[in-house]
Amino acid sequence: MLKQIVNGRILTPNGWLKGGSVIIDGNKIKAVSNIDLHIVDAEIIDAKGCYVVPGGIDLHTHGGGGRDFIEGCEDAFREAVNAHMKHGTTTIYPTLSSSTIPTIEAACKVCEKLMAEEDSPVLGLHIEGSYINPKQAGAQNPVLIKAPIVDEYETLLNKFACIKRWDVAPELNGAVEFITECRKHGVMTSLTCTRATYEDVVAAHDAGLSHAAHFYNAMPVVYKEHEFKVPGTVESVYALQDMTVEVIADGIHVPPVMLNVVYQIKGAEKTALITDSLAYAASDGDVSSEPSVILEDGVCKLADHSALAGSIATMDVLVRTCIQKAEIPMIDVFRMVSETPAKIMGIFDRKGSIEDGKDADIMMFDDDIDLTYVMQMGNEVTNVLK
Repeated sequence: MLKQIVNGRILTPNGWLKGGSVIIDGNKIKAVSNIDLHIVDAEIIDAKGCYVVPGGIDLHTHGGGGRDFIEGCEDAFREAVNAHMKHGTTTIYPTLSSSTIPTIEAACKVCEKLMAEEDSPVLGLHIEGSYINPKQAGAQNPVLIKAPIVDEYETLLNKFACIKRWDVAPELNGAVEFITECRKHGVMTSLTCTRATYEDVVAAHDAGLSHAAHFYNAMPVVYKEHEFKVPGTVESVYALQDMTVEVIADGIHVPPVMLNVVYQIKGAEKTALITDSLAYAASDGDVSSEPSVILEDGVCKLADHSALAGSIATMDVLVRTCIQKAEIPMIDVFRMVSETPAKIMGIFDRKGSIEDGKDADIMMFDDDIDLTYVMQMGNEVTNVLK
């Protein structure tokens, strides 16, 4: 059945259309028009003046709805994915923190099952650990942290095509060889949880590393060695102009003024917004089973207030924070949650913009930047317009 979105402000690759319509045929966008076409027998979806924008693509999320992808079971995957979809994420790359090999294999099997389903929002698995710097590991299990092991990662890369991204601290022994092998398999590598120097970052970049995970978090900025200033990982990534970055845009992990700085330097073309969310995102907020943490001020903290424990952001929070608090132009914020991540992951041929032939993944926001509607592959997920 045809569907027709009318009475909205539609974001297209050429800018905003005030009025006009989006015609959806099954799971695809059939046409985008600058006039309100009358399509016989089409289901009319009245946007009621809302902004009609591409669905959000989350490159980095550990869970939601009370479930964590590291559980490695189908129920956990489905519940977390569905929780995030209700908040505007129409494409998702489930993320594993440092894990055992059996856990990774279990998660890969679930991920491949979901990817094989028609119209699935899951397009691949993102492995963040265990190849990270133990001094920047945050709450990750120190027992599982290690330098890259050739037999280990080669076996997984050869066995599972669902692995689309694997992160590494560039300063670790074997990191360059790991990056090179990932590149052979078409797997994107990102620096993460690192104390990499400029030389480390350049070597990794030359080997094929192209992206920085949760930029500013778990990596050093400029520091002193004796009487000399040394560029941190952050400045090193800025210096390599073609490197892309992702930021946890909850306004807490990276304060609004710094979100704006990243935008000014890297631009919307090189910056993706991520949730990096824990299982507590899009959930009832019950942390009674974890006495060491609390949910407060829109974030998960250690109960003693000594540090942040992780994000509980959802896609709509990222959008609202960057527009209202970081004061980034609205059109670029929507690009940073759709177009840019789609290009980073090589799926812009079907995702990331509202145009003819693309997948029918759509969000709507009202003038207060509150989410009002979500469509994923032509199917309605959220609708508060009725």
